[in-house]
Amino acid sequence: MPSAPTHTAEEAHLLGTMPVDPMDDIELRSVQLHFPNARGSILEACDQRRVPTDKGDIHVAIQGDTSKPAIVTYHDLGLNYATSFAGFFNFPVMRGLLENFCVYHVTAPGQEEGAPALPEDYVYPTMDELAAQLLFVLSHFGLKSVIGFGVGAGANILARFAHGHPDKVGALCLINCVSTQSGWIEWGYQSFNARFLRTKGMTQGVIDYLMWHHFGRNPEERNHDLVQMYKQHFERAVNPTNLAMLINAYIHRNDLHLARTPPGTPGTETAATTLKMPVINITGSLSPHVDDTVTFNGRLDPTNSSWMKISDCALVLEEQPAKLAEAFRLFLQGEGYATPLSTPASSPCGTKYHTYSSIFFANFREQQQQAMEERDREREHDRQRQLNLRIGNRLRETAINCTNNGAGAGNGAGDNNNADASEEEEDQENGNGNGNRAYVTTDTSGTLYYGTQSNKIRITENPLPEPVSS
Repeated sequence: MPSAPTHTAEEAHLLGTMPVDPMDDIELRSVQLHFPNARGSILEACDQRRVPTDKGDIHVAIQGDTSKPAIVTYHDLGLNYATSFAGFFNFPVMRGLLENFCVYHVTAPGQEEGAPALPEDYVYPTMDELAAQLLFVLSHFGLKSVIGFGVGAGANILARFAHGHPDKVGALCLINCVSTQSGWIEWGYQSFNARFLRTKGMTQGVIDYLMWHHFGRNPEERNHDLVQMYKQHFERAVNPTNLAMLINAYIHRNDLHLARTPPGTPGTETAATTLKMPVINITGSLSPHVDDTVTFNGRLDPTNSSWMKISDCALVLEEQPAKLAEAFRLFLQGEGYATPLSTPASSPCGTKYHTYSSIFFANFREQQQQAMEERDREREHDRQRQLNLRIGNRLRETAINCTNNGAGAGNGAGDNNNADASEEEEDQENGNGNGNRAYVTTDTSGTLYYGTQSNKIRITENPLPEPVSS
């Protein structure tokens, strides 16, 4: 082992006179994050409520001003509102956005932090019954319509609620939503997990399956700290019996019966309809549920839905919160909710605001309408002018023919037509004549006539005049 270096007296004197590194004496006391991204902050900021339903009480956490438009969230398997949405809704972009909304975090029965084990005789609600519980939440808080934000099993529950009550959901943001019933592989794995959770508690096999459900394959290669945090949550903060009941309800779900084709189309179910409200369908490129979201997207109306796959992530809310927040903000802005202006407008989901983009396109449409009206007026003016020209030409042609015919009949000689026509025109201009002067008149239908009282000519588009008997 090498010995410590020795210094001469002169070197020691120089080292003693050198200034000490100032960073050694600095203590950071007043530095803090403006928007703390901690899970404890959402627990302190939320108003905890218990809402009674027909299947027992459920936990609802309220975040924000209740007078603002409502967003209802629903979590995935093994999580609750705090572990699923705390990091995302404390993201700086979302904190600024939520100044205009109130978020109601709904937790499935028995899945909240520190929840006691449900009674053995408790019959856990099915997926349809979990969706029906949202009616009690809306009624309890006096909400007429909400914006749904769900992940995994929560996305399936919100989709069921929106399908059954389209008038109560203004828009949906669904992440890793499954619209079909469980397959044999999923049913087998989850059945074993539910059995182990009841008999042995949270085993390593159950933890591995939950990690795959949320993170996909090889999550340690992407974010080791995040993976360890979720593993500790599954081991320590989840009630195994309650989670087994929720998993059992999830694997026994039925199909959502959504179809893009309208009802009555041959070969489709009579009751099969698609979601009526705008839907943004999101997944991560590394998520094991990509194919399920593609199937779900094929059942939605392409005119009011969009599918989005975010790269380099599986648990989108934790791994790519900036991209998800931006997508959610633009989605709300497209529906007129994101940017408040001075003039609010009524909407089916509380107060709906005019966005800068909506005002721009409204002005653009108004300008386009004015330009179209101006072009129509110009075309009508040109058409009327051309019609007047054609009528003038017909009048001149008819006057010449009528004059020639009258002169030929009176004189009996074609050589003196020009002279007779000139004399007749002079007599007509001077008001002289024998009572058979040529004139222009119209009948009750607006048809023009030219000629004398005994020899009238109808003025038409036909270049040859048509004699009409008096």
